[in-house]
Amino acid sequence: MEKLRILLAKGRIYESVYTLLSDVGISLRLPDRTYFPTTNQDDLAFQVVKPQIASALLAKNKADVGFSGKDWVFENGVENDVEEILDLGFDPVRIVAAIPQSVDFDSLVKNPVTIATEYQNLSKKWICEKKLDGTIFRTWGTSEGFVRADEDSLAQILIDNTSTGSSLRANNLKIVDTLMESSTRMYASKTAMQNPQKKQKILELKMLFESVLAARSRVILEMNVAKDKIDSLIANIPSMKSPTVSPLYANDGFAVKVAVKKSEVPTLIPRLRDLGATDILEYALRKVVL
Repeated sequence: MEKLRILLAKGRIYESVYTLLSDVGISLRLPDRTYFPTTNQDDLAFQVVKPQIASALLAKNKADVGFSGKDWVFENGVENDVEEILDLGFDPVRIVAAIPQSVDFDSLVKNPVTIATEYQNLSKKWICEKKLDGTIFRTWGTSEGFVRADEDSLAQILIDNTSTGSSLRANNLKIVDTLMESSTRMYASKTAMQNPQKKQKILELKMLFESVLAARSRVILEMNVAKDKIDSLIANIPSMKSPTVSPLYANDGFAVKVAVKKSEVPTLIPRLRDLGATDILEYALRKVVL
């Protein structure tokens, strides 16, 4: 089979996807000064690129699979030229428009404005939608310092990504609009999805990623319970499908095993004790294939 060509984006995306691949069982090693990680999988070939261009390369069929923020897919204008396979949920952000805290937006946009941003195409679309008299000042990296409430400011509006808004607040900026929400996603080229062998491998990777992501949010609880309390216990505990129940040695009660969400554990364990469960054990999962 021809190798599946996979693009990994530099920075935070690389770290998150590297860990996900490792949890799946796919190891990577990136030698110094190179952009082509080695792997333990003979049918996969990896390349590291800038996050801004991963989706553009996919759209031109320069790779089969890539990991990118949704924002850069739309910034590159290739949302119809690549296929979204899976929202990994990593690094969720909003692309927002922000102005100085002391400035009134409606008054501001009555006059020509300059927008500081890395997102040129998203900003152009926003200017058209809002019917603004606007020009774009392209920034490279940190952009908050270009927007201030004084006449010397290079720009009057910032369009940037934010996760919590803390950096905006620290620079005395307030959000006035949200252009879109974004997160790290797995994309495939249209050509790869038309190749039966590559499509199968892509969907297999998707399944493995989903199994790891599902496992990260769940744990296994095991416990023992007396015969006279088993029905009440089973009726009051959550489960992915139904609990696994088996008799203890000498028919001395039952052992119960159940997969539950991590977020349920703090309230669930005390409730299990009240329902008669003893010897409660909790342990992590590696994969959950539904």
